[in-house]
Amino acid sequence: MMNILFVTDYVCPYCLVAKTALEEALKETGMEASIQIQPFELTREPRERVDVCHDEKRKSHYKVLVEPAKALGLDMKMPPAVCPRPYTRLAFEGLFFAKKEGLAEVYSDLVYRAYFEKEQDIGDLEVLCAIAKEAGLDAAAYRQALEDGTYRRQEEEAADYSGEVLKVTGVPTIYIDGRQIAIEHYTKEEMVQILKEGQTASVQGMSCGIDGCN
Repeated sequence: MMNILFVTDYVCPYCLVAKTALEEALKETGMEASIQIQPFELTREPRERVDVCHDEKRKSHYKVLVEPAKALGLDMKMPPAVCPRPYTRLAFEGLFFAKKEGLAEVYSDLVYRAYFEKEQDIGDLEVLCAIAKEAGLDAAAYRQALEDGTYRRQEEEAADYSGEVLKVTGVPTIYIDGRQIAIEHYTKEEMVQILKEGQTASVQGMSCGIDGCN
C-alpha cells in the first residue's frame, strides 16, 4: 500500500481538483493507498484575510482548472462568493477530531465541497458542525472539541511542520512514499501516469501560495 502525504488548504481550488484526480486514478488503477491530509494554512490568524473574489489575476490563473474540474464532475465556483476567504484553522482542528473517528477523508472532501460547490463559509463554526454531522460525526462532541480548542495545539504543530520542516510554499504539495511529485495538468490521466509509471510533470503547475498563485 502506498503512503500519500497530501499537503493542502481547504480553500485552495488546485487541492480539490488534485485530490479528486488522485482518488479517481487510484480507482482506475486498483492501487491501494493511505492518504494523509496535512494542514497548510494559506492565511494564518491574525494575518488579514484575502479577498479572492476581486483578485482578477488570481481568478485568471484558476482558469486552468475549469476543464479538469468539469471532467472530474466537480461543480466548482472559482472563486466562491465567500469574501474575504475564510480562515481554515477551525476546519483543520475538526480534521483531527474526524481522524480520531476514522473519517478524515470523508470530512475533508465535504469541507472542500462545502466551500467550492456550495459556497459556504468554512470558517464558521455552525457550517463546520453541519459538515461534521453530514460526515457521520457526533456534531455535539465536534462542536465541544472546537470550542474547547482540544486539537488547537495539534493543528498548529501540523501547520508549523508543513512550513518549517517540509518547507512547503504552495499547495497542493504531494508526497508518494516520501517522494514529492510534480503535477501540471490536474487531470486523472496525469495522476494515473504518475501512479503507474512514476513519471511526474517536468514543471510544477499552478498552485496556491501564501501570496497568491505560484
